[in-house]
Amino acid sequence: MLTAALILISGLVSHPAQAAETITVTDLAGRQVTLDVPVKTLILGEGRFVPTLAILDPSDPSDRIVGMMGDFERFDSAGFAQYVKAFPRIKDIPQIGHGSAESFSLEKSISVKPDVAIFGLGSGHGPGARHKAILDRLAAAGVPVVVVDFRIEPLINTPKSIDLLGRIMGREVEAKAFNDFYAAELKRVEDGLKGVTDKPKVFIEIHVGGREDCCATMNEGMMGRFIDWAGGINIAEGKVPGAYGLLNPEYLLVAQPDIYMGTAIGAAGVKYPKPGRIVLGPSADETSARDTLLQATQRRTISGLKAVQAGRAHAIWHNFYNTPMNVAAVQAMAKWIHPDRFPKLDPRKTLETLFQRFQPVPLDGAYWVSLKAEESAK
Repeated sequence: MLTAALILISGLVSHPAQAAETITVTDLAGRQVTLDVPVKTLILGEGRFVPTLAILDPSDPSDRIVGMMGDFERFDSAGFAQYVKAFPRIKDIPQIGHGSAESFSLEKSISVKPDVAIFGLGSGHGPGARHKAILDRLAAAGVPVVVVDFRIEPLINTPKSIDLLGRIMGREVEAKAFNDFYAAELKRVEDGLKGVTDKPKVFIEIHVGGREDCCATMNEGMMGRFIDWAGGINIAEGKVPGAYGLLNPEYLLVAQPDIYMGTAIGAAGVKYPKPGRIVLGPSADETSARDTLLQATQRRTISGLKAVQAGRAHAIWHNFYNTPMNVAAVQAMAKWIHPDRFPKLDPRKTLETLFQRFQPVPLDGAYWVSLKAEESAK
């Protein structure tokens, strides 16, 4: 079935030979970048951009990649395995760093002779726009850097980033097809929330089970933005400056959010040194996901939330924070926050369609779950 899907996708995106040209683009950091297009080789400042490239290069997203950071394998091992199974070459792509900007190897990156480097704006697991010295040294070596963003302003910058990548990769048709789909699905949330004045308070806890202390959260960026777009009030607003940080447990218990959400950094089939991670994503089944969410909500402080005691607790795949798939996550959150507004909205169907149309690997896992099975945003 997967083979048939790949053939179908390949047929849809066959391209005639494209003449090379030099263009100047404005990237998501507002930088003017001149480069020869379509680019034939590139390096990724975050390995988890591979599924994003697959939207534009579905027949073989690994074909242009000559180097990438190791975060895909390290932080989304189930997704990485899925891609390696479909495109075995991915496991042999040279790593230009592990999972942090500090581990980035400038020398290795230059040695693989990329036409361009793709970095993230405010990247958390690789070099980004703020690492000017790295950008300057790559430019001096003849490697232009194009900055994209699915993380700081994910719902505003996702279409811009896809359009930009489509231009430099010679994949404008695929970029437009995805952006049309994305805009239509996001508009369903916007339309459903028209006239809403009662916005429930939401607490989103990130990296559940990955750290001892409570309560890491997102605010001005990443999934913190999802809460705004889904019609909720992020209780971290005004308390946590920037994209992420820690909330005081005492504040959390006094604030008593109406809804609890935890992000899942656990992957199916992986045993961790310390228990407590919520398992979601590729190959994860809903029963295991719910069991791990139940375990997570029994911890001190979290178990004291009235929202948890009432069953208004949910979990969502952590990697939604930095991927164009984010529109499905926003739909799931909108259903949790305003269930009366979205009786017919089906985020699972949205994600299925996204995979069928824009991913060369199948959708086979649970990507969100609720403590109450009937509220799992199906």
